[in-house]
Amino acid sequence: QVQLVESGGGLVQAGGSLRLSCAASGRTFGTYAMGWFRQAPGKERDFVAAISRSGSRTYTADSVNGRFTISRDNAKNTVYLQMNSLKPEDTAVYTCAAGPLGGRHYYTPTQANEYESWGQGTQVTVSS
Repeated sequence: QVQLVESGGGLVQAGGSLRLSCAASGRTFGTYAMGWFRQAPGKERDFVAAISRSGSRTYTADSVNGRFTISRDNAKNTVYLQMNSLKPEDTAVYTCAAGPLGGRHYYTPTQANEYESWGQGTQVTVSS
């Protein structure tokens, strides 16, 4: 069982930047992969980025590649999503997720059903 709490969402103009944080508790951080997903109104939940349990590997969706960066600080039990060059189409509720315990050090899951725990989400709104 992992409890996840996102923060850092808000309103930003197109071209701006925002940094999301996800604080984890309940399980030893650094023993499972983490990921970010987003869901816009009327849309399916989409994968955004994932990071392996050690932080040695990351993977980002094509839609955000080059603009978003996922990172983690295992000493602070926190995963981050740095979002640059934001576009209106990035508007969505962003949710962090925790993967299963253990796994390969380079494991970066991209499917929602690969994750076990989810946060409540934080709203990101990008205006034109």
